Amino acid sequence: MFKKYFKKYFQITNYQLPITGFTLIELLVVISIIGILVSFTASRYQTAEKQARDTKRKSDLNQYRVALENYSVANNSLYPTPVGSTCVDSATSLCDGTFKTNFLPSCPDDSRKGDTNYYQYCASGTSYTLNSMLETSGKIWQVCSVGQSCLTTQTTYQTTNACLCP
Repeated sequence: MFKKYFKKYFQITNYQLPITGFTLIELLVVISIIGILVSFTASRYQTAEKQARDTKRKSDLNQYRVALENYSVANNSLYPTPVGSTCVDSATSLCDGTFKTNFLPSCPDDSRKGDTNYYQYCASGTSYTLNSMLETSGKIWQVCSVGQSCLTTQTTYQTTNACLCP
């Protein structure tokens, strides 16, 4: 009798928790963490894009430099002089006529061409400078006819043919 009474009142049963989904708080925490990670990734991607465009700008100015030096060798150490101004957009002044045909088969141009993004060419016959605004620093990258290239302290394009590299 004791056994029967004990089993009836103290019998251990298998108790299972009810199966439920995620709570609203858990879902909101996960969504906010994913949002933060996506924002970090997007900002890193934009920075990498800017650096890649700046590297292309430096490479394009080097292509212009090589073409200008080849022109100088063929023309008694003289460089092409812009018509009407000391400094012009290199894509419109150097990428036409015989200079393009003989010295610069493909004419590089800034992929984000606009008011502040273009390649500037300044020349006076015996010297030149090539300038481009870099996106990451907001300063001018300059290539000079004396063989120097540097990041200047200028934040706007210059109006003279002065080499600002030390």
